Amino acid sequence: MNRKLYTIFISLIVALGGFLMGFDSAVISGATPFYRETFGLSQGSMLIGFSVSSLILGAIIGNIIAGRLADRYGRRNILMLTAVLFALSAIITALAFNIVIFLFARILGGLGVGMAILIAPMYIAEIAPKKLRGRLVTINQLNIVVGISIAYFSNYYFQQTIADADLKWRIMLGVEAIPAIIYLGLLFLVPRSPRWLMQKDRKDEALLVLTKVNGEEKAPVIFKEIDDSLNEEINKDKARWSDVFSKKMKTVLIIGFGIAFFQQITGINAIFYYAPMIFEMAGGGKDAAFLQAAILGVTNVVMTVAAMLLIDKFGRKPLLYIGAAGICISMLIVSFSFVNARYVIDDHSMKELMFEVEEMGAEPVHLSNLYSLSELQEVVFKNEVAFFSQAKEKVGQETYDIYKEIILKHSITINAVWVLIGLLMFVASFAISLGPVMWALLSEIFPNRLRGLAISIMGFWNSIVSFSVATVFPAQLEYLGSSNTYLIYAIFGFLTLLFVWRFVPETKGKSLEELEEQLIKE
Repeated sequence: MNRKLYTIFISLIVALGGFLMGFDSAVISGATPFYRETFGLSQGSMLIGFSVSSLILGAIIGNIIAGRLADRYGRRNILMLTAVLFALSAIITALAFNIVIFLFARILGGLGVGMAILIAPMYIAEIAPKKLRGRLVTINQLNIVVGISIAYFSNYYFQQTIADADLKWRIMLGVEAIPAIIYLGLLFLVPRSPRWLMQKDRKDEALLVLTKVNGEEKAPVIFKEIDDSLNEEINKDKARWSDVFSKKMKTVLIIGFGIAFFQQITGINAIFYYAPMIFEMAGGGKDAAFLQAAILGVTNVVMTVAAMLLIDKFGRKPLLYIGAAGICISMLIVSFSFVNARYVIDDHSMKELMFEVEEMGAEPVHLSNLYSLSELQEVVFKNEVAFFSQAKEKVGQETYDIYKEIILKHSITINAVWVLIGLLMFVASFAISLGPVMWALLSEIFPNRLRGLAISIMGFWNSIVSFSVATVFPAQLEYLGSSNTYLIYAIFGFLTLLFVWRFVPETKGKSLEELEEQLIKE
């Protein structure tokens, strides 16, 4: 194998960590309706939100510890640890017999996510030749969105092929153990990072790795560059929090905190984590909902590739304008669709509802409770929250928690096509703008000496916002209703547009030194 192919090969192996991250993040969307029933979680419960967002909580912890662990034990060893964590998380969640064990396993997987998202691109950047570095590092980001897409298709497949609801969610979550174990095995083929080897004074090993990647002529030159760089770092003042939050950093902190906030507050993870549930609320059956979620995943992949191709051609700011405007318009479309929805139980829908739950083998007490919905026959509800409040009162909390989606499917009249168009437009808008552009901006606006620490702080803040959005989303839908929830995201999309116009500079074509001079005010 020639040097270039060898470098691409090991980069592809390492980037499988990105695939597992994306898969782990999205696979929960298909499992939620089923494990909610297994564990008896109430509709709109914050515990449902936490069972989804607990992965982000683990990722926050993983972010914090990743750098030190990678410096102490090596990039490859920590990537192996992430593979083990992904596998254990998948197996334990699949076997969980109560919600506490389930949450523990989700947080365990989150640790893997938090470490992999930092260490995989770090390793690739440290081993790849300069000419290939940018392209190879972006493979990891691409693999994340591919992992999300594959998770949706995997969920759709198991939704179609497994009848038992309890077994269905366990298989959906447990299947991730297979690629995680494969990832662990393949990592044994990957050499240690030459930069880490030199940090540990294992210079002969480092030179061997550099020779395999760069050839005998270039390897000594790169070896000297790394050695000089490490010596400079030893003599350089370490970045401190007080430096990041100093007065001269005011402008870049506004940009950094702002863009990290708006990237998540516009609701992207709520859409990805709960996609099938959202489509079911638009009146589709489970099969249709899972297929539509898979289409979202494909849209995400295609538009992420488009962003990679366009970001250096059109610039960061135009893409952010397009994306923020698209998010605002798309969420208005979805919100307006639910505003115009009507909820009514008639003779025909009542018969279909009862036939479906009887086919599912509903217990007599639930069948009796569901018959109580006939008291609402011919009453037209224009408000989702009012309808479900009445439905819950008639059937009782337990029956409502189990059969809400079926009640909804047989009562709602809505233009589901517009909901699908709106959500596809939303994902496309995010994937071509806020998704990839935020990370490009963060890597450009902070000065060299503070970049690592500053990006860690922004990543931590971004994860906190993401965790909050994913946790409260089920409660928002339950107590505010779909139309108000999506209207809130539309408003944040508009605020994003204003923020980009007012604060975000165009960084395309400018050197890091030029940007530092422009943005850092003494």
